[in-house]
Amino acid sequence: MLIPPKKVYEQDKLVYEKNKKCVIILNGDNMKVFFHTLGCKVNQYETQEMREQLTKNGYEITEDENVADIFIINSCTVTSESDRKTRQCVRHYKKKYPESTVVLTGCMPQSFPEMAEKLNEADIVLGNKNNKYLVSSLNEFFANSCRTLNMEQHQSGEPLVSSGISRFEERTRAILKIEDGCDRFCSYCIIPKARGRVRWKPIEDIKAEVKALTDNGYREIVLVGINLSAYGKSTELNLADAVFAVSENEKVERIRLGSLEPDHITDGLIEKLAKCEKLCPQFHISLQSGCDKILKKMNRHYTSDEYYSLCQKLRKEFKDCTLTTDIMVGFPHETDEDFEITKAFAQKVGFEKIHIFPYSRRRGTVADRMDAQIEKSVKAQRVNALSQVAEEIRNNFLKAQIGKELSVLIEEKQKNDVYFGYTPNYTPVKVSQGVVGEIQKIKITNVRDDFCIGE
Repeated sequence: MLIPPKKVYEQDKLVYEKNKKCVIILNGDNMKVFFHTLGCKVNQYETQEMREQLTKNGYEITEDENVADIFIINSCTVTSESDRKTRQCVRHYKKKYPESTVVLTGCMPQSFPEMAEKLNEADIVLGNKNNKYLVSSLNEFFANSCRTLNMEQHQSGEPLVSSGISRFEERTRAILKIEDGCDRFCSYCIIPKARGRVRWKPIEDIKAEVKALTDNGYREIVLVGINLSAYGKSTELNLADAVFAVSENEKVERIRLGSLEPDHITDGLIEKLAKCEKLCPQFHISLQSGCDKILKKMNRHYTSDEYYSLCQKLRKEFKDCTLTTDIMVGFPHETDEDFEITKAFAQKVGFEKIHIFPYSRRRGTVADRMDAQIEKSVKAQRVNALSQVAEEIRNNFLKAQIGKELSVLIEEKQKNDVYFGYTPNYTPVKVSQGVVGEIQKIKITNVRDDFCIGE
């Protein structure tokens, strides 16, 4: 006898209609879930949080979309292209698997709830603030067969709520979110709306989560956040305190930092970080533009000279230090001369890798209302021109590694018995012999494409 839906929900059972037959499912048993994650490492971390929520409640995670009952799209909204990909994914899965349940979560519905609500192919829509309610939202949907929308807006002063993770998709490296939100309000950026204000994970919670990860065999921890360098803002804590909390765990061999904002990296912070032997000498410092005029219009809080001085300090304090960055081209009012200044600045710093993006208008931002918007074709030309510079710098850096003996954490075995891993400064290396999960001394003998060859 089938229990009425309300009673089923109260007893933490689900009524799931599939192929026009009602079956009773207990705690998600036999329900297979497929994840599609867009965007940054913070999103990757939150996907893992949701994966663990679901497995604890009887759901099965699958990497085969053809057997999935539920599709979860964890969205990004940094650019308009990100929104397009999100809409495309939602529509694709519902069209291809019409009997499935499609869940949309992440930054897009958080930032643009009206847009997300109109995306009728999504059966459940959750903002990133509400993805902790994923299981209960699924329960409600299956019990009542009614579309679920939950896009509660972020509030100033709210805490960082995290269930934590105990594993990650990669076997040797785990991403750990310790901060969320941003207070910077760069003129082009929608992220403060998508993520709320700066907040961070308590030190004791970080230690507990690191223990869970290392107990499952992880050797390298990557600390990430939306504005990671703001960890501990307006308190006695700073990012170095979080780093040393991770380093206390004897099983941790390497610590990496996610993207950092340059004006938060003080001399005092550098001095503290340099004392942590486990910290990898690789820093991703967001630049966006090498032209002071454009930096001011972007509402960035530093000059190109200040940025360059920071790079020099990092390279002085950290042996074999590598610096990577993000550069945006085609920002409103950026002239050809302004772009040339940025290109020359990139060459001056000598970034080991540059992520290059054309400016994307985001509704609700200051930059979206600016005049002198740049044509798409001009943006594309500038992306190509800067990419050539970045590639030349990158190739020179990789070639400079030939002859060096470097420690490489072997992360995976690829096709044809090739092993792949990274050095502490994030140089990618391939070797013919290795043990996944082990750190090996490897001599670099050659360079191919975007990686080094070692033996």
